[in-house]
Amino acid sequence: MVPNHTLRHLIDQWLQMGTQFDPLLCTIDCLASLKKNLESDEATLEYKCQTLQKIQALTEESQSGNSCLLQLGFLPLLLELLFGKTESKLSQECVKFAEQALSWVLRLLSPGEYEYLNMLNEESKLESFQVLFDQGTGKIKRSLCQVIEAISSSLETRELCAKLGKNRKLLKGLILLVHQTHEASDAGIKAISALCCLESNRQNLVQEGVINRLLTYIFDAERHERNLTPKALSTIELLLELESAKAALINNPNGIKALIKMVFRFSEHEGSESAVQSLTIICTDSLQARDEAIGAGVLTQLLLLLQSQCSARTKTKARMLLKLLRSRWD
Repeated sequence: MVPNHTLRHLIDQWLQMGTQFDPLLCTIDCLASLKKNLESDEATLEYKCQTLQKIQALTEESQSGNSCLLQLGFLPLLLELLFGKTESKLSQECVKFAEQALSWVLRLLSPGEYEYLNMLNEESKLESFQVLFDQGTGKIKRSLCQVIEAISSSLETRELCAKLGKNRKLLKGLILLVHQTHEASDAGIKAISALCCLESNRQNLVQEGVINRLLTYIFDAERHERNLTPKALSTIELLLELESAKAALINNPNGIKALIKMVFRFSEHEGSESAVQSLTIICTDSLQARDEAIGAGVLTQLLLLLQSQCSARTKTKARMLLKLLRSRWD
């Protein structure tokens, strides 16, 4: 048995030293030390990769891990490490570090942190972003697409969103992603759709050929796994506010056919509504488009849609399109 006075002494000693054994404080101290490794100019990229792996191991079981990292300023540090230096050609070590660092950036990014992305308003940092996008792996490209989505979703980064929309090289790269691997095309379509929040960006995307790329993606939906066909359709619907987009769709040999194929296919989702609305926009302004749509079987697809379980709003739009097409014979 331990004497009462000895037990009391041990308890008092434990209470006085308790903070030394606080797992949260211990984690913060370790993270602060690891942050210094990342900040060091003498540390190699390989060593910094190892540091990021240690941070992963330290925080993966901690509910407060992300909060600690944000409080210690890891997000702006990682962004600076990623985009602070402009490299004309990426080394393998740089690519490996960029993959890991971007994963952490996306993990830490939340609407309250988007303002940190405004660092990309600096030309040198935006140039680094472009180099990473051009030369990076598929994983890096997908991660950067997610960064673009974040930028496009916030009022705090609206100026940066407009700057990205003026970067023709970046827009071309995003449009090219649409016909790459499944994961790449999904990331590209999400980023393109996000950039369309600004009218100026829409105009530039149309000029770079986004309509034809999206139409090909939609037209090939039956042959390939196209999970984002509804989003591609809604993006086209939005772009059709522009006369240049209407012209691009009408001049595409498969443009109207691609939309008609989607009228009934996505009857339980927003895809049908976007397809019908896009056809209505095109057919309202063009007798040629009406004739082509009728010849391609749009009437049958609309009637099938009206008999389906689609929303009342979609059925209303389908009836409006039928009425418009019927006027062809009035």
